[in-house]
Amino acid sequence: MSALKQNLRSILAIGTVVGGILLATYPIIVAPYINPEPWKEIQKSSRKGIDQEKIQPGGMKVWSDPFDRTSGK
Repeated sequence: MSALKQNLRSILAIGTVVGGILLATYPIIVAPYINPEPWKEIQKSSRKGIDQEKIQPGGMKVWSDPFDRTSGK
């Protein structure tokens, strides 16, 4: 009985740690993936006065999506 109690305590401790990690990563990883619109608005407003052409290093062109099929047609 003592060994079973020790195993249950270990499983509970490990489950608590894993659950805490998953709970902490939800707002960081999962929430922006499910609903990216608020993050796009924040990014748009914070980059409002920045000219991307001027801050590109080494005269490189501004990144564009090579797989964007909507702009070519």
